[in-house]
Amino acid sequence: MDQNKVGNFIKELRKEQSLTQEQLAEHFNVARRTVSRWENGNNLPDLDILIEMSDLFGVDLREILDGERKSEKMDAEMKETVMKVAEYSNEGKKKLAKVTLVYFVVGIVSIIVNIGMRFLDLPSTFWVGFLDGTTSGLPLAAMLLGVLYVTGTMVKLQELKLKILGRNDEH
Repeated sequence: MDQNKVGNFIKELRKEQSLTQEQLAEHFNVARRTVSRWENGNNLPDLDILIEMSDLFGVDLREILDGERKSEKMDAEMKETVMKVAEYSNEGKKKLAKVTLVYFVVGIVSIIVNIGMRFLDLPSTFWVGFLDGTTSGLPLAAMLLGVLYVTGTMVKLQELKLKILGRNDEH
């Protein structure tokens, strides 16, 4: 896919509708600079925005992705498939947000428990020390796991583990 060609086509479609970059940005709830990056071929819109864009401009999604007009129209099955892919992509984003929220909450609760322990003036026993250390280290571990998960490093580590153990066929 030629991003510059796609960007020029988006620009052409926008101008045909007599829309400014600002108006298009408002329609899709993005920054004007984002529209400029699409049109310059620096970035491409998310799939759900591309689908909305095809409806807005009355063109086939394949036309946008190819960066040129076609005579044929997308059939209903293809559009349904693309919608399912967009929905799947959004579900992945929702799962990522949920897992990140769990890590965040675990870290915050640990910090609150640790601060609470400071005010209780508990005796110095093994279990109090253990709880103190755990509630001090858990927020750091939660942040680290959150970063590994959000950046996709967690998946890569899992794949490496399976490769080392010789279990590639489990994926």
